[in-house]
Amino acid sequence: MFTSVKNKIEIEHMRESGRILSYILDHLSTRISEGMTTKDVADIAKNELKPTGGLPTFLGYYGFPDVICISINDEVVHGIPRRSKIIKNGDIVSLDFGVTFNGMITDSAISIIIGSPKDEKHAALVSNTRKSLMRGIAAVTDGVKVGDISSSVQKVLDNYKYGIVRELVGHGVGHNLHEEPDIPNYGFKNTGPMLKSGMTVAIEPMATLGSHDVIQDDDGWTIRTADGSMAAHFEHTVLVTNEGYEILTKNT
Repeated sequence: MFTSVKNKIEIEHMRESGRILSYILDHLSTRISEGMTTKDVADIAKNELKPTGGLPTFLGYYGFPDVICISINDEVVHGIPRRSKIIKNGDIVSLDFGVTFNGMITDSAISIIIGSPKDEKHAALVSNTRKSLMRGIAAVTDGVKVGDISSSVQKVLDNYKYGIVRELVGHGVGHNLHEEPDIPNYGFKNTGPMLKSGMTVAIEPMATLGSHDVIQDDDGWTIRTADGSMAAHFEHTVLVTNEGYEILTKNT
């Protein structure tokens, strides 16, 4: 289903969904520390979400077993929280979370480094991947074509010679977690579907310090770099407006 133009009530529900989501990701970013397990972090997210009126969009989505995806180092996305996975100093931890409020969904992700980075390249990867997200968002306005967003993201990532994950892309979002159109993190200006004011999309660059190739673990979910290189992931849900855009998940 191609993402629809949302009405005023639906947009207000998405704003509230985004507010809840942003609060929880901000909270997690201050709570995560060396020695915690990724399941500990997921449990915090679950408990913080309970009193908000929001629901965990990811839980049960195609059988996903938890409320949040937590991916570490060479894991790009879809990491399953586990009691056995301990967070260490210098790890790049990517948190990908979705919240449903009154039937409307927002989706967002951040990557953070725990303690001190093991290599300055890791800190730069995180910072520059976020920069590519914001550059892609800056291209958004009524009448923009998807390729304009994609090429804006790519320009930043290519400048730093990062691998741009191709198998996983941004997407429409709102009534469903994944709606059309796909929004790749590479492409050409003035190509692809056109977005209109009132549509909502999730823009989400995923970059690596090595190849763009990825593989899936035997758990059927975790996606990691094929060459073992570090990865970072950022995502915002964005409302297209007549004047440009509104970020609905203002967590970073």
